[in-house]
Amino acid sequence: MSSMSHAQRQAVVNCAVYDRAGRRRDIPLEAISDVLAQDDGSFVWVGLYEPEEAVLDLLQEEFGLHDLAVEDAHKAHQRPKLETYGQSLFIAVRTAQRIDGEVRFGETQIFAGARYLVTVRHGASLSYAPVRQRLEREPALLALGPSIALHGVLDFVVDNYQPIVADFEDELDTLEQDVFAESYRRATLQRLYRLRKDLTRMRLAVLPMQDILAQLKRAPAFPIPDEVKPYFRDIHDHAAREGDTIDTLREMVAAAMNTNLALVTVAQGEVVKKLAGWAGLLAAPTLIASWYGMNFEHMPELHGRYSYAVLTATVALVCLLLYAYLRRIRWL
Repeated sequence: MSSMSHAQRQAVVNCAVYDRAGRRRDIPLEAISDVLAQDDGSFVWVGLYEPEEAVLDLLQEEFGLHDLAVEDAHKAHQRPKLETYGQSLFIAVRTAQRIDGEVRFGETQIFAGARYLVTVRHGASLSYAPVRQRLEREPALLALGPSIALHGVLDFVVDNYQPIVADFEDELDTLEQDVFAESYRRATLQRLYRLRKDLTRMRLAVLPMQDILAQLKRAPAFPIPDEVKPYFRDIHDHAAREGDTIDTLREMVAAAMNTNLALVTVAQGEVVKKLAGWAGLLAAPTLIASWYGMNFEHMPELHGRYSYAVLTATVALVCLLLYAYLRRIRWL
């Protein structure tokens, strides 16, 4: 790899060949085509992280990758998909990672063939080193070829969805308590909206994974040994479960948002009712006082000895009766 710059070499996380017994041997990128030329049952596994175009161009030359697949890997903004190019596959999946309390998304593009597997990570994505290390401890599995390595990578991606979805569930449980709080808080609705947005983005990552796994089992360009097929079925079940959970949470968040808005409307209605009730109480004495404040000279009640006392008692009685009625209908 002497012809590559330091930055290009940094992008190559791993480049190794595994023989038919599952034993590992590290090789430079330039030696890949020589290894593939030997029909010895080995396969090459390359791991890259945000490589420059020169690295991908070298891989295209060594593996004979299709131009369109390499072009997609250059752009690094692909929708999750599986495409077949001759005797090789190109798979794009979304990855998710919680960083500083926020869910961030990345991408992994995978080139898979009968004797190789190439993973290209972009953005928020954990290293697949744990997958490689686990499989290297079980050389009998690695002897099954690149299909078991592909399973390990996809299983790792789906497994990383699970704790994030679990965090969403916990967050929704907390927000449900705030939804039914006595006082309205704008922050609660904002958090619900943000949670629904994250769930929608998560759904766009998880649901296509089910389609990819279903297509993968039927892809003639990448035959999966019978011994490995149960492993892929297991990933599909996990992805389906996470997808169902996300759909359920989205519905619950939507219901929580509607409930929050409904409770706010009810609370506002209660305030309006109380204001209307007090306005009614004030309207009664105001009406009577305005009637006698017109300064007419010939009003028989004005000259009565007990007119003031009668008027005061009448106002008090009207207010008490109105207050009792408003309390009974719960307007006060």
